[in-house]
Amino acid sequence: MHHPQQQQALSGIRVLDLGEIMQAPVAAQVLGDLGAEVIKVERGVNGDMLRGLDRESLDEGRPSAYFAAVNRNKRSIALNLKTSEGQDILHQLLAEADVLIHSYRTAAVERLGLTYDDLHERYPRLVYGTATGFGETGPYAHKAGQDMLAQALSGMARACGDPSISAYVHPVPTVDYASGMALAQGILAALFERERSGRGQKVSVNLFDTALALQTLESSTLLAYQRETNWVSDWYSGIFETTDGLLLVLGLFRENALGLACKALDIDDLSVQPTFATPQLQAENKEAANAVLRPLVAQLSTAEAAELFDGVDLLCAPLLTLQEALDHPQTRHNGTLVDVEIEGVRTTRLMGNPVTLSRTPAQVHRGVPAVSEHADEILHELGISESDVQTLRNKGVIR
Repeated sequence: MHHPQQQQALSGIRVLDLGEIMQAPVAAQVLGDLGAEVIKVERGVNGDMLRGLDRESLDEGRPSAYFAAVNRNKRSIALNLKTSEGQDILHQLLAEADVLIHSYRTAAVERLGLTYDDLHERYPRLVYGTATGFGETGPYAHKAGQDMLAQALSGMARACGDPSISAYVHPVPTVDYASGMALAQGILAALFERERSGRGQKVSVNLFDTALALQTLESSTLLAYQRETNWVSDWYSGIFETTDGLLLVLGLFRENALGLACKALDIDDLSVQPTFATPQLQAENKEAANAVLRPLVAQLSTAEAAELFDGVDLLCAPLLTLQEALDHPQTRHNGTLVDVEIEGVRTTRLMGNPVTLSRTPAQVHRGVPAVSEHADEILHELGISESDVQTLRNKGVIR
């Protein structure tokens, strides 16, 4: 699938995506959504490792949904960069590129001769984006990065709202996604600065720093006052079963959240009792208070309970499953999901770009490529003949 592109914010920008898994590919996809031409350079016959991680889909003979999530708006070529011919093709692509993105560890990028120091004099306008697990130097630079490892090392996994749990590793790769978005932000800033200086620069992100940055508020209280902050346990809150689901009620930003909850349910105000007299006491004794409220909420539907709590200006929301959230009318209204063709086989709805531009919005102009789907097309654009393409394929330089 290839739709003619309307003029977009990044039309005319060329990106080489050497990233794998999620962090770097997210950044490249964001740039592609905004109009950049993205070529994904994959390694080996199987390509990006993420293609092989969706075992259930592969067992069913279907393309990886994981890979599809972060690789639309890209063309693909699989290159053997350990060969001189593969290196030569990559450098021909670099000569025309505005941005290079990779997620190689330091040792690997040094072996390939693709460090920033190797490239910046040869390609002075190149914006060089690198995504690592823990940084390019330092005691953990040699380690493979992974979202859950970043959660563990950064303290995120020890931040639990339930005091009975000492650690919780969240299964949603929030750090990977946030780090990819941070990389896209840095690349956009570097492209903007290049308009003034005419020179590219290096943009670096890592999962560890991103995980720490996600805890900006929490680290501030710890660094400034040696006090821990927990947004769940420090304030009154409750998760309530209803006749058809679950409802989360939060006491944040309210001086007497429990009093408002009692008002919503038309019962005597528990906050007049000494046990619940302050926001701190309401947080510390929330289970005792919720033991009174739960039987009342359990008689209501989620919509009925939400309407009552909304009526007293108490923060609340249903706890939906992901499927319910994807089907939610607000999701449809926002246009959050987009139609994407996967490997020319099927079209499905996938998560779109969360950033909305009023005049030059994100678009889907290409689907998700198969491994090396566009190799011939890309090589022909470099002036390589059909017979030479076949020779390269026979020698294992391309797939």
